[in-house]
Amino acid sequence: MKAIGVDVGGTFTDLIYCDLSTGALGIHKVSTTPDDPSRGVMEGITALCAMNGVAPGDIEHVFHGTTTATNAVLEGKGARTGMITNEGFRDILHIGRHQRVEHYSIMQELPWQNRPLIQRRHRKTVGGRLIPPTGAELVPLDEEGVVQAAEELKAAGVESVAICFLFSYLNPAHELRAKEIVEAVMPDAFVTTSSFISPQFREFERFTTAALAAFVGPKVDRYIAGLGQALQDIGVKGDLRVMASNGGVATPRMVTEKPALTLLSGLAAGVLGGGWIGAQCDRSRLITFDIGGTSADIGIVVDGVFAETDARSTSIAGFPLLMPMLDIHTIGAGGGSIAHVDRGGAFRVGPQSAGAVPGPAAYGRGGTEPTVTDANLVLGRLDPGDFLGGDMGLDVEASRAVIGELAKTLGLGLLETAEGVLTILNANMANAIRSRTVQKGIDPRGFALVAMGGAGPLHGADVAAMLQVPEVIVPPYPGITSAMGLLTTDLKYDAIRTQFQVSVSLDVARVAGDCAEMEAELAARFADDGVPAADVEYLRSGDLRYVGQGYELKVPLPSGPIDAAGMAQVWEDFHAAHAAEYGHAFRESQIELVNVRVTGRGPLPKLAAMTAPAGGSLEAALVRQSDCVFRGTGGLETHKTPVYRRDQLPVDTPFDGPAILLQKDSTTVVPPLARAVVHPSGSIIITLGAAA
Repeated sequence: MKAIGVDVGGTFTDLIYCDLSTGALGIHKVSTTPDDPSRGVMEGITALCAMNGVAPGDIEHVFHGTTTATNAVLEGKGARTGMITNEGFRDILHIGRHQRVEHYSIMQELPWQNRPLIQRRHRKTVGGRLIPPTGAELVPLDEEGVVQAAEELKAAGVESVAICFLFSYLNPAHELRAKEIVEAVMPDAFVTTSSFISPQFREFERFTTAALAAFVGPKVDRYIAGLGQALQDIGVKGDLRVMASNGGVATPRMVTEKPALTLLSGLAAGVLGGGWIGAQCDRSRLITFDIGGTSADIGIVVDGVFAETDARSTSIAGFPLLMPMLDIHTIGAGGGSIAHVDRGGAFRVGPQSAGAVPGPAAYGRGGTEPTVTDANLVLGRLDPGDFLGGDMGLDVEASRAVIGELAKTLGLGLLETAEGVLTILNANMANAIRSRTVQKGIDPRGFALVAMGGAGPLHGADVAAMLQVPEVIVPPYPGITSAMGLLTTDLKYDAIRTQFQVSVSLDVARVAGDCAEMEAELAARFADDGVPAADVEYLRSGDLRYVGQGYELKVPLPSGPIDAAGMAQVWEDFHAAHAAEYGHAFRESQIELVNVRVTGRGPLPKLAAMTAPAGGSLEAALVRQSDCVFRGTGGLETHKTPVYRRDQLPVDTPFDGPAILLQKDSTTVVPPLARAVVHPSGSIIITLGAAA
């Protein structure tokens, strides 16, 4: 069974081919084509098939991580979107909640006010009201009002509509009827409802999630349809599967219905790939550290379980998002990050990036700003003749020129400035990791850092040293680990019901009934996708809190029959989870079951375990000795540094840093006082402070 994984990044599009039956692998990287990402995808797939002697028609699965939805939100370039909601609630999207994003700032930016997804003039209200606790109808839906609102939106050139009514998570009837009416008036528009996108309480977050889905919906729909057609045009007949933010993949139909599923598509694949690599090395407590050309993405894996976001912290570009997502923290720090002096005279790196075009000055494409890539080249950590395996040369003089201009501004030497760029970048990334570990009560010193992405292995050891993380794992193909992650997951769909039940008066039959209904809904989706019912695995969970609390913790629910005894164990598990999260539990307090969730997994073929290349000896792997600059205890030090061809390194033979390891998709830096070894799985394990 032959499969291709494709991950579109800000600078490069990464691809991996794998024969899942034999384990044969091939990798490729092409420049991302920002004007139309599918063009770069097609170029890469065509070239990858040719490189591996495979006809496109023999590819049975294409797994894809896309940034289409992410970029649309980050850049504010989604569809012209309209909204229909209840009378009196036109401004929920603007008002938000009473919490301030920055408690003490009087100049803070509120994305939903400063750059709204839906302009106020395109937010229409109609009569009709449902009420809790059952969603009973208090006031009938004003269907004529819906018709008028749709006609006004159509006349205004709106191409996408979000229908968001109060308490629709209890009863979607009004939203569904309004959707029928809008689709009749606006047959070419993308129309969605909040009860379909995220059927749970919290109006602001639910409405914003629906608005996000509508904002990106037309662009995602066009992209997926175009990609599917382009695959057919080159002869690919296999299934297309798209990475979702929850760590699974979805069908094109599911993605076009729920486009918000892809808001962290490519980022989720990177975390999965990092977790899979760690498992191959028998490490289960991991910090995944994915640095590309534009951003650095951080995920946490604890005992093999991927951290997920909660209602307090799930967001994209500052907008709250009520959908299951892996907990991924992203900062503007990558190989293309621009070093500059800000208006206050401070030396900064990022978040602005040179991107793929023009890119760093080293690329020779007209870039004139000093970037992290230029700093690495000036310090000797990149080989100008071996970038991308020799497919792309780097211009050392151009890098020295732009770093030199920055050095004049700072009043520093060339090497000091270049090393300063890396130190600032590494400190920014270390602080980002602290926010996901130390600030959440997790000690990073008990973890291994998986350094991936094109720039991750360049910086991984330095960042780990700042955090006192003892080990760094560099995957066999670090630059395409996100693409590899696409080949390690399953079809994964989620369902949710809001309950608002208290432990002392729990209606167990209602909990069991909702779980059964959700499993039936998911089973129908998997059946449509051709997954046999016997192969689907269901995982249940609940969102619980003490009565009076504002936010919940996720706790597993029984997998078999749900009864009073099983729920008693759920209460105990919640007390334990609360103590682990906050340091204490209130065992005498009543517990509220807010939501019940079901996640369904449909198995897909996966990447097999990898083994290291046969390799040779350190002498055979040695390309040359090169001057590289590192910061030592007494300042900057220039070391005669061995440069090795990574695929020629021997397995289980430790060697000391400093060393530079070359391969097509990345460059690995082993700093002084560190020791590296090739693990039998093919990954490099760098142990800090272990050199002889």
